[in-house]
Amino acid sequence: MTVTVRGLAVAIFNVAGTVYAMEDACRHAGASLGGGEWRGTIVRCPAHGWRYDVCTGQTLHEPDDGVACFPMQVVDGTILVALV
Repeated sequence: MTVTVRGLAVAIFNVAGTVYAMEDACRHAGASLGGGEWRGTIVRCPAHGWRYDVCTGQTLHEPDDGVACFPMQVVDGTILVALV
């Protein structure tokens, strides 16, 4: 799922009951990660196949690269994302 928080696209993933929020733009081509193929903790960019760990934002292609992850919580069914 992708949401917009203060003008920034954020991808939201639920991994075994824990919800993670990360920047929604692939570092390689800028495609939406929220619209990518997602299995376990890995999402694959729909444009060129780069893979990201949704828990850390780290790309599996470039060890020192990744997208920002954001602290978040779910309160009464509402997802709250803190942009830092």
